[in-house]
This record gives sequence, C-alpha cells and structure tokens, in this order.
Amino acid sequence: MKTGRRMLTTTAVAVVCAITVLAAPGTAFAAPAPPPPPAPAPSASASADVAPSEDLEAVREELDGLYRAAAVATEEYNAAEEKAEQQSTEIARLAKKIAEGRERLDGLKDRAGAAAASQYRGGGLPPEAHLMLSDDPQEFLVGAGRIRQGQHATRGLLGEMRRAQEDLEQYAQDADAQWRKLEAGRRAKARAQKKIEKQIAAAEKIESELEQEEKERLAELERRAAEKAQSAWLDSGALEGVGAEASEQGRKAVAYATAQIGKPYEWGAEGPKTYDCSGLTSEAWRAGGQGIPRTSQEQWKRLTRVAVAEMRPGDLVIYFEDASHVGMYVGDGAIVHAPRPGRTITIAGAGSMPILGVVRPDPDADAADEAGNGKKNDKSDRTGERDRKAGAN
Repeated sequence: MKTGRRMLTTTAVAVVCAITVLAAPGTAFAAPAPPPPPAPAPSASASADVAPSEDLEAVREELDGLYRAAAVATEEYNAAEEKAEQQSTEIARLAKKIAEGRERLDGLKDRAGAAAASQYRGGGLPPEAHLMLSDDPQEFLVGAGRIRQGQHATRGLLGEMRRAQEDLEQYAQDADAQWRKLEAGRRAKARAQKKIEKQIAAAEKIESELEQEEKERLAELERRAAEKAQSAWLDSGALEGVGAEASEQGRKAVAYATAQIGKPYEWGAEGPKTYDCSGLTSEAWRAGGQGIPRTSQEQWKRLTRVAVAEMRPGDLVIYFEDASHVGMYVGDGAIVHAPRPGRTITIAGAGSMPILGVVRPDPDADAADEAGNGKKNDKSDRTGERDRKAGAN
C-alpha cells in the first residue's frame, strides 16, 4: 500500500484501536501461564515509591478507558475520512458531467442558431409560405415532407436543449450537496481528531508518571488479565469444531497481516510503516485481492457474519459492543492485530477481549473452492479412466 493513498488526508496519522487488555508478543493462548512465584516483600523505602497492586489495577482500568475512548474517536475519524474520499470522487464525477453538459448545450445552441440563420436567408418567410408560392405540384409534395421533418427536428432540438439545461441544473445541485457533506465530514474529522489527541495525551501523561517498576507491574497486570480472559474463553468451548482451512484469499491476507508484526500502531494509518487496527485488516485483505470497508464498524455492518465455531484463518474478529476494534483470526485461537498507541502489531489470544462477532470478507470462496475441487476431481476421474483403458489394451 503506498503512502498517501487517501485523497484528503493531510496529516500523517495512525489509529487508536483500544482494547481492554493486550497480550504481549509470544504469549501462549491455549491456556494461561502459571503465575510467577510471589515476590519478596518490598522494603519500607520501596513501598513508599511503588503503588500498591490495587492502585495499579485502578491505573490499568483508567488507561483502558482512555484508550477505549480514543479508539471510538479513531473509528469516527476513519469513517469521516472514508466518506470524504467518496464525496470527493463524486464531486469530480459531477464536475465532469457538468463540463460535458455545457459542451452539449453549446452544441445544441449552435445548431439552433444555424437553423435561425437559414430561415433568415430565406427572406424571413416561414417554410409554409414558400411552399404555398410554388407552382410545381411535385415540388409542393416534396416540400411538404421536408417541412414536417424540419418541424419535427426543431421540436426535438428544443427538447434536447431543455433536457440538457435541466441536467446541468441537477448536476449543479448534486455537486453543491456533496460539497456540503464534504465540509460536514471535515468538521467531523476535526472533532474526532481532537478527541483522539486529548484521550491519548491523558493516557500518556498517566504512564509517564509511573516509575519503571510500576510500568513493569502494570504490563504484568495486563498480561495476566489477557490470559485470564483467553482461558475463560477457551474453557467455554468456543473453539470446539473450529478447524476450517483458510481460503486462497484468506491465506494471502493472513500472510500480509503477520508480515507486519512488530510495526508500530498509529491512529489513522494504513501502512506500510504503521497501522491502526482496521487499517491493518483492510490493507491485508486488499493484498488478498478483496476490498473491504475501512473501519471496524463498517466491517461489522457490511461483511458476512459467521459463527465463532465456523471461523477460519482470515476471518475478522470484531470486539466490544461498539465494534471499535478488530483483529484477524490466524488459527489456534489467536489473532494478529494492531493494539493501541505505544504498542506494536502482535499476536494475541482471540478471546483476550470481549468478542462482538466474526465476519468473513470472502463468503463466496467456499462455493468457488468446491467448484474448483469438483473440476479437479472430474479431471482426475477422466485421467484415471483413460489410464485404465490404456492398461486394458
């Protein structure tokens, strides 16, 4: 994906896809790791500098809330950007239509002017008058036919001019409406950007005030919370029956997404150096040959939904009730996703966050694969039949 693909993006940005908890790279997802042995009791001086566990848990929850709010605003920003791109394309289409309509109207006016000039050169008399003055019956009959044709042509020309004018007026009205929507979208993007920056700044301020040991303990709290959620999800039997293979496009999408592991998260970004959550999934499926909506909410609304028990690698797992986060299922109960600011693209447990549902970008791949397999089987059968006949001879 080349940078600068989006028409109206003027700032290099990249999205916050908030998650309640984040699994660190390399975490095992089949079951939570055993807790580490209890640490020795801190000294009196150390306990004065390091926040108690309950305080760090409160910090974790506060950070989660801030990043979740930023994620919602990020998807609002992405949606406004996508609409602005669509509206800009529509405005360009209408501008072309207006130009073509004006050229057509000018041509019709030229034709009308030529007809008027011809009548003037005829002495200003209408064709009917010239016809009545003719003494030749044959000329009268021929002339009568021409008059009818001329009258029909004139009415047709006037009708064309009227329709061309009406088309121009409609195109102008449509273009004006699209400009109004475009301006509204720009304002919505600006509001969303302010929300994002405010929430991220607040979260970064909290994290910057933590001591190194507190940051390490906070990361451990996040890891344990992720493992606990993943373990509970697995214990629920959610993966029972899951084992379908990826489609050809799905394999390409997974390969693209996993190749981005380690790259930074950036809100509003679609690669190739940074991504947000939906930027990663939309670009991965573009690489797989299938265009999908840009935002996680639109992916949830517009893509085909499948049961968790039927998901396969390449399917998208949508998280939280507001569909503000998305990851790509890669198999074995895991997803690849772009977590949030300050984190990198990583593998995480598919159940480490609250799952809203699963969507499939290529639902028609099943029928295509079955048809392809059927053709292969038919060919194999015919080849086998030829071999048997050859052996018999």
